[in-house]
Amino acid sequence: MQVALSERFDEVLAAAQTGAPWAHEAIYRDLHPNVLAFLRHRTLHDAEDLAADVFVAVAEGIAGFEGSESRFRSWVFTIAYRRLTDLRRRAGRRRTDPRAPEVVAEHSTFGDAEHDVMVAIATRSALARIAALPEAQAEVILLRVVADMAVDDVATVVGRRPGAVRALQHRALQRLARELPAGGP
Repeated sequence: MQVALSERFDEVLAAAQTGAPWAHEAIYRDLHPNVLAFLRHRTLHDAEDLAADVFVAVAEGIAGFEGSESRFRSWVFTIAYRRLTDLRRRAGRRRTDPRAPEVVAEHSTFGDAEHDVMVAIATRSALARIAALPEAQAEVILLRVVADMAVDDVATVVGRRPGAVRALQHRALQRLARELPAGGP
């Protein structure tokens, strides 16, 4: 049974909190693509494992969740952000293998193949430019665009004030605009 999360959020949440498999599936189907895309843009090697960890944590903690759909999405991305932070801490203790922005762009995910073909060049270019941004700016842009989150929700996820998130987003967009060729994208 495929259910659109936003259409029946309260019902899906209540069912998931009682352990209904269809409700957990609806949450997973709705949020997994964006969570995975966010994680893939921030780490190449462990994104799928991290996404799995995120949804295990969601399943374990959902019984205690209270709030709106927006707060729920923010909660899920907070879990993803914290898992990513934990991975970075572990990676900082061992040798890492840095990747070029072109490699990062090749690992992006989108929902449908036709769309991917139509925007492949622009997408690769945009992702490469985002990957070249300072880490905090790139995360804010990805959460605002890929996860389609509000500024307040992004602030909660990254542990900053909304004004700081707006400033990071503004600086990132200014930098990206300066890098565009004269005549547009």
